[in-house]
Amino acid sequence: MWSAGRGGAVGTALLGLLLALLVPGGGAATTGAGLVTCGSVLKLLNTQHRVRLHSHDIKYGSGSGQQSVTGVEASDDANSYWRIRGGSESGCPRGSPVRCGQAVRLTHVLTGKNLHTHHFPSPLSNNQEVSAFGEDGEGDDLDLWTVRCSGKHWERQAVVRFQHVGTSVFLSVTGEQYGSPIRGQHEVHGMPSANTHNTWKAMEGIFIKPSVEPSAGHDEL
Repeated sequence: MWSAGRGGAVGTALLGLLLALLVPGGGAATTGAGLVTCGSVLKLLNTQHRVRLHSHDIKYGSGSGQQSVTGVEASDDANSYWRIRGGSESGCPRGSPVRCGQAVRLTHVLTGKNLHTHHFPSPLSNNQEVSAFGEDGEGDDLDLWTVRCSGKHWERQAVVRFQHVGTSVFLSVTGEQYGSPIRGQHEVHGMPSANTHNTWKAMEGIFIKPSVEPSAGHDEL
């Protein structure tokens, strides 16, 4: 059985943060090319299956029993916003460009939980389960994901992968869809190898302007 929790003050507070970033003069951009920076709030599109990374206050009925993470086709769902954070409070200063090869946390804006994976099988494909874990943005070391991209920094128009630091799997979608109560949503899971199912692109969001202009260069990983 799936179980639904109750959204609390955390979701309201983090949504307030998103709205605050929309205030003119707040040092943020909503459209156009550029870099993904620490503190930015964005949606992530799986480029193969055309679904956005999503979570909600509904727990898995098997495996870890933690908050589920899925992919949705809708582009306007507020439950698809994630905030880019560093591995520590000092590791990703607000407005600094995210480097290719940098470890980050992706915190779900409305529930305050971090994108997470561990050695549980996913419900549909039997790959590695991906969940949302923690409270108020604080979880554990299994919340860290390395941004895999070409060049020096994560560019908003570029395709990237997210490789889990603790277990080495890649954040993936392979097309399996859930039934009730989240009918039509796609399973998100971890796969052991890089392939077309684990490419992602930054989409809608509020992007904090870089605090310092990054140096030029394209160091291939």
